[in-house]
Amino acid sequence: MPSEKQTAVTYYVGVDVGSASVRAALVDGFGTVLAHAEQPIQVWEPQPDHYEQSSADIWAACCSVTKEVVRGVDASQIRGLGFDATCSLVVVDKQFQPLAVNSEGQNHRNVIMWMDHRAASQVKRINATQHRVLNYVGGAMSVEMQPPKLLWIKENLPESWEKVGYFFDLPDFLSWKATGVTARSLCTVVCKWTYTSDRGWDDSFWKMIGLEDLVKDKYEKIGNLVLSPGEAVGKGLTPDAAEDLGLPEGIAVAASLIDAHAGGLGVIGADVKGHNLPCENQPITSRVAMICGTSSCHMGVSETPIFVPGVWGPYFSAMVPGLWLNEGGQSATGKLIDHVVRGHVAFPELEAKAAASAHSIYTYLNSHLDLIKKSLPVGFLTVDLHVWPDFHGNRSPLTDLTLKGMVVGLTLSRGLDELALIYLATIQAIALGTRHILEAMQAAGHEITTLFLCGGLSKNPLFVQMHADITGKPVVLSKEVESVLVGAAILGACASGDFASIQEAMAKMGRIGRVVQPNHEHKRFYDKKYEVFLKLVEHQREYRSIMNS
Repeated sequence: MPSEKQTAVTYYVGVDVGSASVRAALVDGFGTVLAHAEQPIQVWEPQPDHYEQSSADIWAACCSVTKEVVRGVDASQIRGLGFDATCSLVVVDKQFQPLAVNSEGQNHRNVIMWMDHRAASQVKRINATQHRVLNYVGGAMSVEMQPPKLLWIKENLPESWEKVGYFFDLPDFLSWKATGVTARSLCTVVCKWTYTSDRGWDDSFWKMIGLEDLVKDKYEKIGNLVLSPGEAVGKGLTPDAAEDLGLPEGIAVAASLIDAHAGGLGVIGADVKGHNLPCENQPITSRVAMICGTSSCHMGVSETPIFVPGVWGPYFSAMVPGLWLNEGGQSATGKLIDHVVRGHVAFPELEAKAAASAHSIYTYLNSHLDLIKKSLPVGFLTVDLHVWPDFHGNRSPLTDLTLKGMVVGLTLSRGLDELALIYLATIQAIALGTRHILEAMQAAGHEITTLFLCGGLSKNPLFVQMHADITGKPVVLSKEVESVLVGAAILGACASGDFASIQEAMAKMGRIGRVVQPNHEHKRFYDKKYEVFLKLVEHQREYRSIMNS
């Protein structure tokens, strides 16, 4: 007879902190999301390129959504808890109280968001050192990583700097709140802080950039206990955290992941048998997981380290244990589409018509494009309209945060047709940017055959089809749209001991929904669009050179 443990239904809770909201899900051992809740969190933008949040506000939202998804569930069946979050910087004092990251002294605003670009001059100086740790971030550090933000605080907020007890990546702050243990995840410290799995922290780097005070206390402020993602943290959920979250005291809490990496975990290991995909019977290294939300991340793994200029990594065991990770990305994708659509003069008309038809604005725009395309494939409508999508700088593969967005082909027309076209051209530009990243990865040694998409933008069929057509690769969508939450739950499942490894949990809990194939008849058109796309950045650099001469 099978044991009770083997036959009993078990549940895991995944909590995902995004840029604008916190979500939680109750997930079973087959990766099915049984309950889901979401709550917005506050963002402050006190000046351009400064984005701040409150760790207290974030934790309160985590507690609220978790209580909602476990309401009515037998607590004894909940086996583990996993967190993922944006790679934002949390600052607390020696008593773990919030410390201001702003000149106004507002202590409750103690989080510098991932998309904050205030440390532009600091990252420029860091990159000028050409220190060896930069080889593991594509040759140049991003302003979105933590060392430039730490340096900015030291140089601009000396009072806060003197009082600091701990700097946390947001995913690690959450596991600390749950367990009382200040352990850091290998994912966060490797990907955003320059830690390496073989050598640990590099004293010479911190001294060279002017942060030698972090070295003096054996890195206590930024982490000297590092755990692999999915490893159990401490003795599990503390009594206080259990009460806050509505969960049983002592249940397993996993070392966390950055949100994009949780999305990758939720999709990249899925069983693809029977779907006639080029990655079937091929190693997982033939896949790229693309997590598309406010921004987009492109996750590719390899058995040996691959150094890709302009692409972060290689990071060992930062997402899938035992494999090296390269991470490409685009700093603004969902945020860019919203910016372009909502800023158009025809947006009020779109909003009214979408509401009248009981559709979202993007479903309405997709339908409108189908109406105006006539006999053409919808993508061909942008033959004279081209967008360069770096309205918030280029993360990969050019690593140039000073690049700006471009639109070529505007007319005096101001109607809904023109709004639909600029929307389409923006989506195509994001997909062309993905192609640019994939080509850089492939040139360096990755062999990529299939894209696995998740995140909010993967719900938009036009966004998905454009990525298939423009990259020429099939796109796999997961059965559960909320793959990031499934990834967080996979962490909790591993911490509970119910699975022998992350790989086993990925294969069992990550499931395929549908496959979108590229239309190869459109290849010539998109090859031409890509040629124009690359010319746009050439022209931008040329006119900058002229203006700066």
